[in-house]
Amino acid sequence: MDGRQWRTTIAAAQAGDRRALDELVAGWLPLVYNIVGRALNGHADVDDVVQETMLRAVDNLGTLRDPDSFRSWLVAIAMRQIRDRARRRTSESLADDAAQEATDFAELTVLRLQLEGQRREVAEAVRWLDDEDRQLLSLWWLEVAGELSRRELASAAGISRQHAAVRVQRMKARLEAARGIVRALDQSCPELREVTARWDGQPDSVWRKRLARHIRGCRHCAEPSEAVVPAERLLVGIALVPIPVGFTLSLVFGGKTAVAATTAATAATTAGWSAKVVAALTKPAVAMTAGATMVAGGAYVVTQPPDEPRPRAAAPTALSTARPAPSPTTTPSPSPTRRAGLYGTVVDAVDRAPDPNARPAELPRRPESGITSTGGRQAVMQHRGDSVTLSGQGYVLVRWQISPHDRPGGLVMPTWTGLRGKLFHVASGGGRRMDDAGGTRSGYGTGMGGPDVGYTVLPEGTQQMWQNEYFYVDGTVTLNVNERGASYGLGVFPTDWEAVNKDITTGPEQGAIRYGLTRDNGKDTAPVPQYVTRSRPVDPATVPQRSRVTT
Repeated sequence: MDGRQWRTTIAAAQAGDRRALDELVAGWLPLVYNIVGRALNGHADVDDVVQETMLRAVDNLGTLRDPDSFRSWLVAIAMRQIRDRARRRTSESLADDAAQEATDFAELTVLRLQLEGQRREVAEAVRWLDDEDRQLLSLWWLEVAGELSRRELASAAGISRQHAAVRVQRMKARLEAARGIVRALDQSCPELREVTARWDGQPDSVWRKRLARHIRGCRHCAEPSEAVVPAERLLVGIALVPIPVGFTLSLVFGGKTAVAATTAATAATTAGWSAKVVAALTKPAVAMTAGATMVAGGAYVVTQPPDEPRPRAAAPTALSTARPAPSPTTTPSPSPTRRAGLYGTVVDAVDRAPDPNARPAELPRRPESGITSTGGRQAVMQHRGDSVTLSGQGYVLVRWQISPHDRPGGLVMPTWTGLRGKLFHVASGGGRRMDDAGGTRSGYGTGMGGPDVGYTVLPEGTQQMWQNEYFYVDGTVTLNVNERGASYGLGVFPTDWEAVNKDITTGPEQGAIRYGLTRDNGKDTAPVPQYVTRSRPVDPATVPQRSRVTT
């Protein structure tokens, strides 16, 4: 992405061309989002800082004399907003915010770009850097990926190129030390487990020093299992992390009404470019770009491009060797008794996995008019308090990510709250139950953990989840992450009957070892999720464990 290639578009936007402005914002928002996201590691303030950056760029575009310098000018604005944000906050308020971060950008980088091996290691090491190093890394990452020049990096950081070279070298050294910590935590050093026994799993400078000290004196942790590739070689060619679907950017107005914003802007700029932009944006028109929409009133919303394929269910994973039940069945047994005024059956008692080679029963087809999600088409929830509200009529995939290497122990289950309408638990898939033997990572015996990393333990009486759990929504409901003990994450994807059916009826390529499980009987007696309520409790983790809901 080169500012010189945008000369014509920038000039048109400066002249008040709404479509040119739309194109400019759509083209450069991903760069700003990645700089701010990495510098703040996905803190809840990322959206605000991105918004303020783009707002200032839009409002001051008329002052830019050389369109060829647009990129360095925009990056410098972003870095100033990042530094201003840091100055506005005291160390105490930052500590309070740490527990309320909306999204871990390192995790988003790994998930959205599907990074593996040492590239994943570099992305996760960012968590261990201090604020200043993360800010510089956000620029250097883009430099080695070919998105920024060293001159632009130095200009954005407000230092000379010579000083930038020194700062980058020091930051790289600390990044390599952080990579060593990530590697060590993924291994099975008994002494390191003792060192981290009281660690809460949150990276900070104190624990970085403790772990680095252990690694320097531990032969097991200090010797990597493979040759370490320099970070810059790993980062070359890595794409920008896509902007989350549903990301909203309110340009110019800053939350005010259109009339008030127009009045304020006109008063401030009687004959300037800003007034032209406000006038253009307040027209009742919608301009579509690649994956983004500029709607009337100045709201920039990331949407699903019309030709983008729908999310597909994940391919089956590692082969399962779970013990089958003596008399395998592919459909749950309904509860023998039902009280009037209830729908759904109790299926969420502990059960055993069916025979891996037993194909599931036929999946009934329910009506689908479509599901909308406040998390967009691909919501990733990683922290306590994260939630997504689903509305409409159709199927939803909830994909589990259990992380005992991060924090094992008792798992506080996610809950469904505020149900209006009906919600059914229709199928389980993903190629494995999470307690199937054969973990995909070192130290794992199953998807729930292993003796080296520890185990994630379900509440007594809770149904064992599969990698993919499928639900059918007919109404509105909110899914909440209640992570307080064991670490876990959920991916939530609106899907369709075809994708669900394909997932549960397709075994691994080398022969059927684990199919899925059909839970739906197509009627109101089909099972419902275990932790669901029509109420909206202040603490969603307090939802009782039960399987039937009042009609």
